[in-house]
Amino acid sequence: MCGIVGYSGTEQAAPILLEGLKRLEYRGYDSAGVSIYDGCKLNVIKAKGRLQVLSDMIEGGKAIRGVSGIGHTRWATHGKPSDVNSHPHVSNSGNIAVVHNGIIENYLHLKEILLAKGITFNSETDTEVVAQLIDYFYDGKDLLKAVHEAVERLEGSYALGIMAADCPDKIIAVRKDSPLIIALSEKGNFLASDVTAVLKYTRDVIYLDDEEFSVITSKGVTVYNNFLEEIEKPISHVDWDISAAEKGGYEHFMFKEIMEQPEVIRKTVMPRIKEGRIVLDNVSLTKEYVRDLSKIYIVACGSSYHVGMVAKYNIEKLVRKPVEVALASEFRYCSPIVNEKTLIICISQSGTTADTIAAMREAKRLGARVLSIVNVVGSTIAKESDDVIYTWAGPEIAVATTKAYSTQLAVTYLLGIYLADCCGTIDEEEYKLLVRELIKVPDKIESILKDKEHIQYLASLYFNNENIFFIGRNIDYALSLEGSLKLKEISYIHSDAYAAGELKHGTISLIEDGTLVIAVASYNKLLEKTISNIVEVKSRAAEVLSITTENNKDIISQVSDNIIVIPDIHELYLPSLAVIPLQLFAYYVALLRGCDIDKPRNLAKSVTVE
Repeated sequence: MCGIVGYSGTEQAAPILLEGLKRLEYRGYDSAGVSIYDGCKLNVIKAKGRLQVLSDMIEGGKAIRGVSGIGHTRWATHGKPSDVNSHPHVSNSGNIAVVHNGIIENYLHLKEILLAKGITFNSETDTEVVAQLIDYFYDGKDLLKAVHEAVERLEGSYALGIMAADCPDKIIAVRKDSPLIIALSEKGNFLASDVTAVLKYTRDVIYLDDEEFSVITSKGVTVYNNFLEEIEKPISHVDWDISAAEKGGYEHFMFKEIMEQPEVIRKTVMPRIKEGRIVLDNVSLTKEYVRDLSKIYIVACGSSYHVGMVAKYNIEKLVRKPVEVALASEFRYCSPIVNEKTLIICISQSGTTADTIAAMREAKRLGARVLSIVNVVGSTIAKESDDVIYTWAGPEIAVATTKAYSTQLAVTYLLGIYLADCCGTIDEEEYKLLVRELIKVPDKIESILKDKEHIQYLASLYFNNENIFFIGRNIDYALSLEGSLKLKEISYIHSDAYAAGELKHGTISLIEDGTLVIAVASYNKLLEKTISNIVEVKSRAAEVLSITTENNKDIISQVSDNIIVIPDIHELYLPSLAVIPLQLFAYYVALLRGCDIDKPRNLAKSVTVE
């Protein structure tokens, strides 16, 4: 959520800031602004609405001169979206400008203190407190010291970019529980909340850790620890091709990322299969530890939670140990029973999901070992985990996840087989079969993508529905949760997913003439029971669209109005195939409804606040 860009260098700052903010639009926002020093003062221009509104106000950056500045795209938390509540926020003196991602939890207390000292406020935000507090401590000599004094009093999460009018070449950066990177180039230096903002200019970045400060100038970058002692930080080189963060001829990032799934799954899986064996280089779990485990927790949010639901079914079958899936936002508040014999698997695309970070830290405090599945190298969750498996999905720009979901799912397959081998719960023949079948997944996804016109046709039949239900059993139920989420995220259609066996416990009362029910019927062991549930909703005059396998298409077509067929594969991997038509269906429905597919309303790509 929100986006930060800062630049100090030899080029005009405004166009660079606008370009960086444009690269961060996918994170979700409702307003945008910049602060640029023009040689006399800090010019602050900000506006509610899309970035284009701001860009038009400053003529694409031409209207503001200056080689140092900070910019921000805001997603409202404190105070409604408005020009006044937009960032950057400026102190009463006009000397300090601040951009902020995160939430200051004690801002009301700090605000009361500052009000008592005669300081007035213009906005409803928590961020303005930061600007006023820094200005209060600033003596006109040492800006870094003033920032340090201020953040020592902050409670909550923050990534901050700070400028002062009396030292305009200097930008101060500091973070806690919210991502922030520093980037270096020959024409100046940057700060940003995501590396995609700076890929056009440089690939050399420094990942700040919690409670680290950086002073960024046109001439260089210095990093300090929380005692303001200068420290050395490694410079990482980003290997992502910038084209991965561009549409490449596709109308939407989401569609591009759907189409990329076969390739990114190959990149995730194939390097980890060597001579027919699964090799997880960054995992240090021993056979003795795995065999002694009493429980596995999977902790995640949103689509990552749905990956965890699929993984629960599969890992329990393979490893024969109890697996519980917990929403990260609930985990630490439910007094979890966790100890040194508990493995916590944290799943997060960004590696900066606030609730998942908090849950991970609570689990570690209780003595559990943490293994994380993340996409972003050097992210908070990756750094603080005992073990990490990267998904290697590359940058995912659309807010609604597709390829990150699929690569997370692929990692859980690898991990499940790996754990089962450690426990001796599968024999060598089954091990080899599972590996062979996993290798086939990308090719089978490609065959589904070739049939996308059929799914587009089905979307044209149903895009006007306002209530849609998804049903399934076992892994098909877990998959239904993701299908429903994809649809509601980007099309704004009300949809819900139910375990098919629960229909008669209340939900079937909502089924009426013409109600669309999407039945995921890929799991062969429970096919007959799923068919019975389809017949139940058909008898209430529902319209049924079913997703099933090649082997079962004839029987499912007899009880459905329309069907989508996926190839046959080992039951473990059915979710990786069946999710593709669900993603495409959601995409085409949203397209037909004229929705903003890549940037759906009210949503953020990375949820970095609770």
